[in-house]
Amino acid sequence: MPLAITPLARRALPAAAALALLTGCTSVHPDVPEPPTGRAAQDALLRAAERRLVDDCLADRGIRAGAEPRAPAGDRALQAALFGTGTRELSVTLATGATVTAHSDGCLAAAKDRLYGDQRRWFRVQVVVDNLRAEAQARYRDDPAHRCALARWTRCVAPPGRPRPERPAPATAARCARETGLDETRARLERAELTEVRALHRDELTTYRQLRDSALRRAVLLPAPTPPPKGTATS
Repeated sequence: MPLAITPLARRALPAAAALALLTGCTSVHPDVPEPPTGRAAQDALLRAAERRLVDDCLADRGIRAGAEPRAPAGDRALQAALFGTGTRELSVTLATGATVTAHSDGCLAAAKDRLYGDQRRWFRVQVVVDNLRAEAQARYRDDPAHRCALARWTRCVAPPGRPRPERPAPATAARCARETGLDETRARLERAELTEVRALHRDELTTYRQLRDSALRRAVLLPAPTPPPKGTATS
């Protein structure tokens, strides 16, 4: 049976410990593990927890994902159970004009719902936060400084009087980006625009951090996965 995860581990604290928290006294309960502090370790924990919840969901549907070869029908069943079917219910249109969609009925969505507490909110803020840099880059594309640097780069990779390559060689493109100042210009404009974009999406960033912190607290309470019995057939 999958583990029923409570929203906050502190709900299981004794009354005295809860009172200490409310009154501002610091108290660490020995039975409640703390999430890691490093970003890489946190990302690894969330990935492992999501995989565990996905596997639990698939098992509830009679499917065990594994490395064994699958028949085409079995593979289609796995894909449908994992990613969902039909119309994509989740949709976010970014400031860049791109639209990102996803299903809400697959095991991947169910795992995110259990881990983050609200899959729709998490999907929306994650898509926005993951695309902040792309939004910043779109904002500076028509900046005069960028357009001038891009024109210099174009003349560098395709000098007048020479055949214009359909796509310049990577080494030439990189050299010209350095020599014409395109790299420096883009980096400078991106830093400025990224600051503006983060300010515009302050609410999404706050929600993203809150949901992620809650997910980390849930993730550390998940038990280690139980290996399937030897010889179990893959559905």
